[in-house]
Amino acid sequence: MKILVTGGTGTLGRHVVPLLREAGADVVVLSRHGDIACDLLGDVPPLEADVVVHLAGGQKGDDAATRNLLAACRGVRHLVYISVIGADAVPLAWLRTKHACEQAVEASGIPFTILRAAQFHDLTLTVVRGLAKLPVVPVPGMRLQPVDARDVASRIAGLALRPPAGRVPDLAGPADFELRELVRDYLTVAGKRRLTVPVRLPGQAGKAYRCGRNLALDGDRGTRTWEEFLSDR
Repeated sequence: MKILVTGGTGTLGRHVVPLLREAGADVVVLSRHGDIACDLLGDVPPLEADVVVHLAGGQKGDDAATRNLLAACRGVRHLVYISVIGADAVPLAWLRTKHACEQAVEASGIPFTILRAAQFHDLTLTVVRGLAKLPVVPVPGMRLQPVDARDVASRIAGLALRPPAGRVPDLAGPADFELRELVRDYLTVAGKRRLTVPVRLPGQAGKAYRCGRNLALDGDRGTRTWEEFLSDR
């Protein structure tokens, strides 16, 4: 089985690629510095593979990149796409773009599997570390379900090796946290003392987060905890 992985050198891809190779797949990485050097926002050459695992993403242009990828696929029997929990429920530009990607995949005519995952531990750490740089830490009122990239990678690899399944159950981390708890854990591990101040997120996005529309309350759960991730870091 030939599997083409976009974003194969990223946070998720660097875990997915070795899992697929261990399973015996012929894996080709498409990225700016991969086996196929390509920018999905530019000209994408014809891509031939049995399965495409689409992991590449950024803050802007994901919808255009996904459409370019889909147009370049030749003879692909299964496309696996990683999305984000709340893509169709939280009115943020980035999440709307992820939902547009889902819609493009569904309309492409290529048999597909879509997995929505919660925020990776890595992204959560970036957020709380950024907040903790301030002498007084503003903490928006929201809950998160950080999930480990390795748990998501294991699920993605398994899905890629099985038949297309459409939209599958969401994958979140093993526990729910208030953002203030995640900030507190980071400050403790980093040995920092900061005053934290709760803040209210404005607008419809703030309302969506307060209502928990970014959460998967009945989806699947990973196993590696936020505390274990922080300890390793």
